[in-house]
Amino acid sequence: MIRAALALALLAPVPALAQPAAAPLTLDEVLRSSARAAPQIIEALAKIRSAEGRALTAEGAFDTVFEAEGKSRALGYYDGTVVSGRATRPMGDNGGYLYGNYRVTRGDFPVYEDEFYTNRLGEVKVGALYSLMRDRLVDERRTRRTLAGGDIDIARFEREATAIGVQRRAVDAYQNWVAAGQRLRAYRDLLDLSERRRGGIARQIELGARPDILLTENDQNLVRRRGLVVKAEGDFQAAANALSLYYRDAAGNPLLVGAERLPGDSNALVGPRVVAPVGDVAQRRPDLQVLLTRVDQGLAKLALAENDLRPRLDLRGEVGKDIGPPGLGGSSRTPLEAAVGFRFSIPLQNRAARGKVSEAEAEIDALNARGRFVRDQIAVEVEGILIGVGAAERLAAVAEQERALAERLADAERRRFELGSSDFFLVNQREETANDARVRLIDAQARIAAARAELAAATADRVALGLE
Repeated sequence: MIRAALALALLAPVPALAQPAAAPLTLDEVLRSSARAAPQIIEALAKIRSAEGRALTAEGAFDTVFEAEGKSRALGYYDGTVVSGRATRPMGDNGGYLYGNYRVTRGDFPVYEDEFYTNRLGEVKVGALYSLMRDRLVDERRTRRTLAGGDIDIARFEREATAIGVQRRAVDAYQNWVAAGQRLRAYRDLLDLSERRRGGIARQIELGARPDILLTENDQNLVRRRGLVVKAEGDFQAAANALSLYYRDAAGNPLLVGAERLPGDSNALVGPRVVAPVGDVAQRRPDLQVLLTRVDQGLAKLALAENDLRPRLDLRGEVGKDIGPPGLGGSSRTPLEAAVGFRFSIPLQNRAARGKVSEAEAEIDALNARGRFVRDQIAVEVEGILIGVGAAERLAAVAEQERALAERLADAERRRFELGSSDFFLVNQREETANDARVRLIDAQARIAAARAELAAATADRVALGLE
């Protein structure tokens, strides 16, 4: 008997441990997930790295360059051999450069190559070329570096604009999901009233207190309400599917949120809390910052074009010293040598530079005009959104009053129906009117949330959009 009891105990199903209820999904959780894993934001970050790569390429123009060269006569009367090396480093604040040379020779050279001779240990030279007019303040190398730095700023501003747009859509997706879930609950509550009423009507028909047709009428109403629930379920599933585009797991894969994570009431339909001041919104808008950066790039191009109109005056200085015993060229190369020189040129027509100046000035004028329009557009946009937020809040207050009054009437009408003082048509009408008022309140709250999200995006409120 004991063995049989043990066998039965082992074969009996083990009760499953109670799983903790899933916590309601919050807007902050969705925004954090979207900011971390949204493909559009990751793509924008990759564009920043690309711009940084171009900036590193522009810095390559200031790299130190080493070169070596050798020459030896294999046939002929003379047998001279020359080996030389040179290192050149461009200046970072001038169009000139610094350089250092080393040269050593062996053998004989013809008289017309007498400058090739060095002492036995070679010749060392250091020198510099300094631009006094053209290329002194700006040149093509420094302009490319400036433009590349502006491209990095533009990529960062565009990434911020992309992130704001993504977060704005993530807020909409979350609010639509919450609103769809609240509507589904409203229609399920309405259906539940019909289902509970059906049992009472059936008992009253059995007692002869109600006609049979009343049950048919209730079933017809129940089927219609069930259709509303089915439609609301489809809308809720579609909203959850749209939300999965922004709510992702740690690997970046979309997550489909179930109904168990729906917030308990419509308090989640509040939207992001906008905390950024509205007065300086233009300075925070990344689209305007992109324009301002492009203006700076246009000014850099204009400065380079104007630089090409200037005369060129370069000053060169050089110091050289042969070291070691005198070579075949004699002792005249042993003393320290120093030389200075200049180069001067002036453009006479320079139509290419004048054309670039006109092009740069026209581009700057166009960008400034667009910037003025964007500032005006931002001001009008923010003011319009503020008006919309106020109107949505007032509409929600009216909808709340309507819902409260409609539910009071529906409750009173249900009591009258239960007491036999009301008819079936009127009690259903009261219930559906109350439910419609409840749904309109949900829609009004959703409009408030959408308007606040739009305001957060228009004011570039990084805190409200979960981008801090």
